[in-house]
Amino acid sequence: MSAEQVDTVVIGAGVVGLAVARALALAGREVLVLEQAETFGTQTSSRNSEVIHAGIYYPAGSLKARLCVPGRDLLYAYCAERGVNHRRCGKLIVAGNAAQVDELRAIEARALANGVRDLQWLSRDAALALEPQLDCQAALRSPSTGIIDSHALMLSLLGDVENAGGVLATHSKANRLAALGGQAQAAIEIVVSDGTRLHARQVVNAAGLGAIALAHRTQGLSPACLPQTRTRWAKGNYFTLSGRAPFKHLIYPVVERDSPSLGVHLTLDLGGQAKFGPDVQWVDAPDDLQVDPARADVFYAEVRRYWPGLPAGALQAGYAGMRPKITGPGEPAADFVIQGPRAHGVAGLVNLLGIESPGLTSCLAIGQAVVAQLAR
Repeated sequence: MSAEQVDTVVIGAGVVGLAVARALALAGREVLVLEQAETFGTQTSSRNSEVIHAGIYYPAGSLKARLCVPGRDLLYAYCAERGVNHRRCGKLIVAGNAAQVDELRAIEARALANGVRDLQWLSRDAALALEPQLDCQAALRSPSTGIIDSHALMLSLLGDVENAGGVLATHSKANRLAALGGQAQAAIEIVVSDGTRLHARQVVNAAGLGAIALAHRTQGLSPACLPQTRTRWAKGNYFTLSGRAPFKHLIYPVVERDSPSLGVHLTLDLGGQAKFGPDVQWVDAPDDLQVDPARADVFYAEVRRYWPGLPAGALQAGYAGMRPKITGPGEPAADFVIQGPRAHGVAGLVNLLGIESPGLTSCLAIGQAVVAQLAR
């Protein structure tokens, strides 16, 4: 079977893949998006908190910090321009004791180093004036944190891709890639699950949970360029609140600095309903998405640290999502990996690995970064 010649292929139609495809299409590339599922955004992009992050927690100079802050501003502007439903509701990061107040000061300093200039320090009384049901010693208010309709965002991004001449092909899993002609090749071959062979000038591996495995199935790409040989499955469980939440802000507790998550926090959807999570549960398979109702006991204990009035029986097992982790249990959280030809030597190929939170917030900035990598 002869190969079909294409210009640019983006593998994965989650929010990051669609944002990358949009950026490439607007830069004049003819873009084909391959998605293994029946539609776009069915994995991580549809199973998260739908939070627009301010850029507070990430190490200064990291890709997460450098892409989240401008990505946040790009995303708010995009939503306003395109009518994507969102709300800049703000967030309170709350400290429950003196040690956590010290950590809250460290979080504030980290945020300033990342360019987050609008945080407001709140005393206990000031925090309770905003949220009377809260219990804390002090809090930081982040006015730039918000919530978004992630499905509407992806639908809008896909519309931009298609309006620029791009195409989404569903039920099309990229089984393997091959660099043709060595490091100075003129094309990258993609073998699709139905046997189709594509030869592309540029390929972006934005496969999310499958990105690391696909990178290891790329002929001509040295395994030494890759962070590991397998993906770690970090499940995040959510519990929903029966009844209406008495909070207007998102509530995030202070957690230990090396914690793999931001704690069991309270987030709101655009209808005002509350959910709690995600926690971190290491599992063996990406399709392990059932929420064990027994985990509610831990959720009650964690939430009552900052909301002692949480009624018994108010938490219901909600949904779970899977983070595309690079590191495993007990290991420090890894930065985003945006790996272009300068890093691995395969012309025209960009791997996006470990794009977990704040991937949604950063998606438009990631798109710009990929265009820049390929332009070099």
